Amino acid sequence: MHIKTVAACVLAVAALWAGGASAENEPQGYACTFGSGTAWTFDNGAFKSHPPSPIKLNISGVDLEHQTAKLITEPGNPAVELKIVRAINANHFLEVVNEGFLNLTTIYDKDPVSGTYPAVHSRHFGVLGQPVVAQYAGTCTAN
Repeated sequence: MHIKTVAACVLAVAALWAGGASAENEPQGYACTFGSGTAWTFDNGAFKSHPPSPIKLNISGVDLEHQTAKLITEPGNPAVELKIVRAINANHFLEVVNEGFLNLTTIYDKDPVSGTYPAVHSRHFGVLGQPVVAQYAGTCTAN
């Protein structure tokens, strides 16, 4: 491929990314509900699936420039620091739990039909040395 063609492609992709990830058009917070999903526990040498309980969480103080936000799981609980990883049509909110386990919430661009933000929430942790993982699907609204 010719060098000018490669350079033009790189510039076009960069322009698209910059336009789609504008911080000033993004909400400063989200209220998210995850009503469906699956959880797995590892016991006796194999993973077993279980239906998880629905969860709600709030993400506030979204600062895309500094890639930080806060997670509030229940009113009255202290806020937890989140790191943000930006994508072309989504933002990933990463929580590193005290024990080193990870929770990840991905919020996609607003759906024009429903007016909500499609979202996925994943938990990767362990209990008494056994892996426990969960994946939820849901939606968020701007707040």
